[in-house]
Amino acid sequence: MDFIFIDEMRVEAHVGIFEREKVAPQTLEISLTFGVPDEAAQDDDISKTIRYDEVIERIRAELASRHFNLLETLGEYVIGLLLNEFGAPWVKISVAKIGIMKGVRRVGVQIERSRVYPPPPPAKHCRRCKRPS
Repeated sequence: MDFIFIDEMRVEAHVGIFEREKVAPQTLEISLTFGVPDEAAQDDDISKTIRYDEVIERIRAELASRHFNLLETLGEYVIGLLLNEFGAPWVKISVAKIGIMKGVRRVGVQIERSRVYPPPPPAKHCRRCKRPS
């Protein structure tokens, strides 16, 4: 599997439980790494990969129109977009609030998820020896 990364992307978002956080957007820093099909590089074909420009635009648009109480929820939402709508098989995200406490540069979460595939069918067993056939 190949990976695309987007590092230290700045976005404006409404996130937090305090009244001041619900009223005005905050600048968040998001870093993402997500899996893409190997075929894109093998064939040198943009149509076989996930376009990072489309991912960035979609994340910015979605976060501008929603409010999240927790960074964890925001991170899970973005991961859901990548897994379910962009078709990434694996995603890792880091989401941080910048400069929200004195003496602290960033506070955030990291989340890693992958697609859930149905389990393989159970192996058929030989009646006599109880081993997979």
